[in-house]
Amino acid sequence: MATRHHTLIIVGGGPAGLTAGLYAARARMDHLLIEKGAEGGQVLLTDWIDNYPGFPEGISGFDLAEKMTAQAKRFELNSMFGNVVSMDLSSPVKLLELDNGESISCDALIICTGARPRALGVPGEKELAGKGVSYCATCDGPFYRDLHVAVVGGGNTAIQEAAHLTKFAAKVTVIHRRDALRATQIIQEKAFANKKIDFIWNSVVTSIEGKEGVEQLRLLDTGGKESTLKVEGIFVLIGVLPNNEMLPLTDLNADEGGFIPTDCETRTSIPGVMAAGDIRSKEVRQVVNAAGEGATAVLAAENYLTNLS
Repeated sequence: MATRHHTLIIVGGGPAGLTAGLYAARARMDHLLIEKGAEGGQVLLTDWIDNYPGFPEGISGFDLAEKMTAQAKRFELNSMFGNVVSMDLSSPVKLLELDNGESISCDALIICTGARPRALGVPGEKELAGKGVSYCATCDGPFYRDLHVAVVGGGNTAIQEAAHLTKFAAKVTVIHRRDALRATQIIQEKAFANKKIDFIWNSVVTSIEGKEGVEQLRLLDTGGKESTLKVEGIFVLIGVLPNNEMLPLTDLNADEGGFIPTDCETRTSIPGVMAAGDIRSKEVRQVVNAAGEGATAVLAAENYLTNLS
């Protein structure tokens, strides 16, 4: 099978990839966006988004993904469904291998493969996702005004997000599998001083229960004792996992978590390779900054390509 070549390839069709595709298509670049699933990425799994600019009434994740896709296609976005399984980035011409045996090469590459929340993997979690099970307090906190919610986790993100939730929820119960938090001392001190935050130690969630939404959690402590906790929502904040299986992580100087470091212009350690969205090594993972990084990545790619010629 002959290798197909494009000047620019974008891998991933979430908010970062779709914005990159929009900018590339509008600039009339010879481009190709490769997405292995439905265009939109994790946004498709988000029930409602209140904090994306331009939608004062809010918008569902599905509708936002649909609008992003339609806008890019208005400028003749060149896209295909395909699963990239490996990349050779050792030469100026980058080579991508797909699971169907096809090879595609490019001069510049934008990696937008994203990340996924680390799940608990317990009964009820998948079934109630978006119906009381959330992985982002910043995104979904306002939906839980005056309610009792649980936060699972003990790191900086979990405890900071628990504090954020107290702006809305009546009560926040942090569930941690150990007897001490992993968060830094100053974050712990603020959480312990917050009267809205309670803690359940040495315990794990074994199931999430409810009919139309989350109603209660089943817990198991380290002594083998079972209990239940009635809540209207649960925020699982035990980390995120990068979608990096196809990436040459050593060449890209991936961090300890497997995310890709870049400079402020989204340029990686490999000339001509940019990374945008949740695959980047960073603290904030929101739709709005993923979109901004997608735009920045295309401008960085254009600059790189101009200097090549």
